[in-house]
Amino acid sequence: MITSVLVANRGEIARRVFRTCRDLGISTVAVFSDADANEPFVAEADAAVRLPGDSATDTYLGAELIIEAARRCGADAVHPGYGFLSENASFARQVIDAGLTWIGPPPESIDTMGSKIESKALMADAGVPVLDRIDPDAITEAHLPVLIKASSGGGGRGMRIVTDLASLSDELELASAEAASAFGDPTVFCEAYLETGRHIEVQVMADQDGTIWAVGERECSIQRRHQKIVEEAPSPLVERVDGMRDRLFEASSAATAAIGYVGAGTVEFLADESGAFYFLEMNTRLQVEHPVTEATTGTDLVALQLHLAEGGTLDEHPPPTGGHAIEVRLYAEDPANSWQPQSGTLHRFSVPGVASEFDLPPGFEAGAGSGIRLDSGVADGSVVGTHYDPMLAKLIAWAPTRAEATRRLATALRNSRIHGVGTNRALLVRILEHPSFQAGDTDTAFLDRHGLEVLSGPLADEEATSVAALAAALALAARNRRDATVLGGLPSGWRNIVSQPQQKSFRRVGGPDAGETDTIEVSYRISRDGLLAVGHDDVHLVSMEPDRVVLRTNGVQRRFEVATYDRLVSIDSPLGPVALELLSRFPSAEDHTAPGSLLAPMPGSIVRIAVAEGDQVGAGQPLLWLEAMKMQHQVTAPVTGTVAELHVTEGQQVEVGAVLAVVTEEDT
Repeated sequence: MITSVLVANRGEIARRVFRTCRDLGISTVAVFSDADANEPFVAEADAAVRLPGDSATDTYLGAELIIEAARRCGADAVHPGYGFLSENASFARQVIDAGLTWIGPPPESIDTMGSKIESKALMADAGVPVLDRIDPDAITEAHLPVLIKASSGGGGRGMRIVTDLASLSDELELASAEAASAFGDPTVFCEAYLETGRHIEVQVMADQDGTIWAVGERECSIQRRHQKIVEEAPSPLVERVDGMRDRLFEASSAATAAIGYVGAGTVEFLADESGAFYFLEMNTRLQVEHPVTEATTGTDLVALQLHLAEGGTLDEHPPPTGGHAIEVRLYAEDPANSWQPQSGTLHRFSVPGVASEFDLPPGFEAGAGSGIRLDSGVADGSVVGTHYDPMLAKLIAWAPTRAEATRRLATALRNSRIHGVGTNRALLVRILEHPSFQAGDTDTAFLDRHGLEVLSGPLADEEATSVAALAAALALAARNRRDATVLGGLPSGWRNIVSQPQQKSFRRVGGPDAGETDTIEVSYRISRDGLLAVGHDDVHLVSMEPDRVVLRTNGVQRRFEVATYDRLVSIDSPLGPVALELLSRFPSAEDHTAPGSLLAPMPGSIVRIAVAEGDQVGAGQPLLWLEAMKMQHQVTAPVTGTVAELHVTEGQQVEVGAVLAVVTEEDT
């Protein structure tokens, strides 16, 4: 009988496991890095053990440290979550050898599925459809496009799409280096790439007596950088193709039986529009997207994991499914600017209409009712760093129909209060509201086909942003009047005689080219006749408070909620969220950098440098690679010239705006 569980992970998955443990009367233990010391999952555990350091290598990948933490706290079981050590067979063996219960599959199963090359050969022998592996040395134009994949690990690391034969060698080298960095294994392989494939996966559960459940399928076709961002159950494709679900379940059960699997796992396939599908991999752990399966089955999958780890067995048949559920992953990143990770203080994080957190509401039955579930690793005041994956939270909507779930989720995202850190929220909303998504026409090329630039554009258009800036200026004026120590009773902006207008200057935060040229000037007066705002002749002031302004435009009255954090002003309204930087009336002298300076676009670690001082480089040539939040970002030469200065070394941590190198343009 399990009495205390240590979760060898962080963030939302740690909180998710803690929730089920509390429901079952099981005590909980957290391990945490220095960067995570103040995060919610640490406070929620019954006991917590510090792992000194910030990097994943020093902390969450330290198997011996984690097992020692379990011993110190009296934990008798370890749940790995997902990522980090969750698919590390050696860690699983260490846990078992330490006399602890491993809440996961047998180490032998992890080993078998740990190599994508070996696992595909095994699946082929078991009768599961697979895509043939291609020898990189034998690839010709006729094979293109091909996909390079890391043999170990997952999460899209070490994956490259090759459409040009000339780039194959370089892409193989880059993929191998990334795989070695992420998984400790540089092995990569190639296979045919289905440009418009559908990513379909099946949740399986298996007990020690050989009973296997195919709990339901999920579709996870919409991805960025080969990582899922929208997941749903059931799959629109599977719903449409006769007999596909039965064939998927049969293949998944055969794959599970072939390796003597026990516990929760996911068998992943790539399918085409006809319903043909091919084995990709088996994830020997709980998946990020497991909540959509829980919502459509009414089953707590973590509770099932614990039950199986204690030697429990499954009923003959899996639970029935019903309704529809959709999950989106909210990331701290800017899709419009090459998916750059975002960091800083998350001042406010609030989602309206949440019916449950990390769990189904009491009395829930599959297919019944509707609601929003929030699985979040952050809270108001959380500091988002660059050491770990940039996912902040998952929002899950369920309803009797797909259309209802889609509408409910899009509305919840639009109306969320997310202040202080840029996110992919606008992209997620536009995906959910896109006609192709609503028609179930989704595939792995969705973002490319419909245009990332369009999909990631701000929810508030230019006019809405201008009105929001006016509301911000009025709220700031009301705040100043509230805080005034002299003549505080006078209305804000009131003058006895006609005077110069009140003025405020803002710069938009987030979105394409934000902060570069789009300064917003607000100029207004408040007279006996009301609000007179330059460029807003049809805008009338209804009321103004330090945190709320009500404006009427063309007879339509709208409320603008305004929150201020130092110089950051966040405005939420029915017109869309807007983040502005308040510019100083008396700016200080700016630091100047040398011409040709390359600045760090984000905080992170220098993982590779390809040049030295004095090297001749061409425009667009890669100079170095910066890693932040598990993603590598290439820094290239802006012009053809000479590397005059190189200010960083491999392994060095840099802050945003740091000068990385200086390239002087060659004389023409």
